[in-house]
Amino acid sequence: MRIKKIIRRTGMTLLFLGAFYTTVTAVSNVTLADMNVWMEQEIQGHSDEIQSTSENRQIGLKEKSLNTVKADKRYISSDEIKAPKTLEEAVNFDQYPSTTVVATGYTAGVESTGKTPSHPQYGITYSGVKVKRDLYSTIAADLTVYPIGTIMYIPDYGYGVVADKGSAINGNKIDLYYHSVEDVYSQWGKKELDIFIVELGDGNLTEEHLLNLNENDALQVFRQQLTEN
Repeated sequence: MRIKKIIRRTGMTLLFLGAFYTTVTAVSNVTLADMNVWMEQEIQGHSDEIQSTSENRQIGLKEKSLNTVKADKRYISSDEIKAPKTLEEAVNFDQYPSTTVVATGYTAGVESTGKTPSHPQYGITYSGVKVKRDLYSTIAADLTVYPIGTIMYIPDYGYGVVADKGSAINGNKIDLYYHSVEDVYSQWGKKELDIFIVELGDGNLTEEHLLNLNENDALQVFRQQLTEN
């Protein structure tokens, strides 16, 4: 009995829905298929709108990122790059111990060594290497204080490597090599000044070692300045 009532109610509901659909279709001329198409279009439209909004947000984020990178990017012109112009600017000599000396100049000639150009040992230092005015020049010192091979930095002169000795060079005196007597007087003379002891020697110096010092790649620009002067 209960099942029959359920079946009867279901049938009446279906009849009502059918009548309602027929009435709506007749009045509005809209079919169920048209409604399905409309709903699909609405859903597609919302989907396109969501996708468009997402794409716009992504483009906005990319533009902000690009603007940030552009704002931080800065080119440095060659005028802003300041390279050291002197050895004192390129090297921190304050890291080395310093001492006060009296420095004079000497040459390979008879006025300083008693040797003439015809002498077999002309221009040869006590260490055996030839006198040299270069990035690293040969100098004379008291070997009991500064052994052969000691490297010094002498302001206004440059690097000096102890390669020679002299009877009048003792204690806090050093002698700096120049090509000629004219150079000694015009470029140096006699000075009392503070020098820097870069490295104490071990009593030996070879032409190869001196060559390697003067071929230091990082200091060639200063070597060029010295040789041009």
